[in-house]
Amino acid sequence: MNRKMKLKIYFENEQEKLPITYKLKMLVREAVEATLDFEDYRNLCEVSVTFTDNDGIRELNNKFRQIDRPTDVLSFPLFDFEGDSEEPPVDEIMNMLGDIVISLERAKEQADEYGHSFEREVAFLCVHSMLHLLGYDHETSEEDDKNMRARQTEIMNIMGLQVK
Repeated sequence: MNRKMKLKIYFENEQEKLPITYKLKMLVREAVEATLDFEDYRNLCEVSVTFTDNDGIRELNNKFRQIDRPTDVLSFPLFDFEGDSEEPPVDEIMNMLGDIVISLERAKEQADEYGHSFEREVAFLCVHSMLHLLGYDHETSEEDDKNMRARQTEIMNIMGLQVK
């Protein structure tokens, strides 16, 4: 599916620790598209992606989850996918799925810790967050966790960025 006309991504940079390159933005776009394609999501949609650092994501994590520590990624879905339909109702031409906030500082730390590239870690965090925007939640049960992990692995494999 040619998703170029069906997807708009808004990028925001709220950190100065790591450069935001065109290549990084295109990788994030690829991760968003791969997730939407894997999930066979066909609606026109928009996603907001904000790059921040550990201090910025810690503040958001504390404000919205009452967890006073940095994390790698936060997802803010705008739809509740519970109900009969697999996709939310679309009242407008473009459907805003929600916001993704990635700590690039934490992504770099985790890439070093896990022994893979920074880019691979950012793509993984984006796929993980997109699944949350599409209604998946690994924190609800062990079965949901396994389901989400399997989807992440498959999407990363499709992108050629295998999960170790």
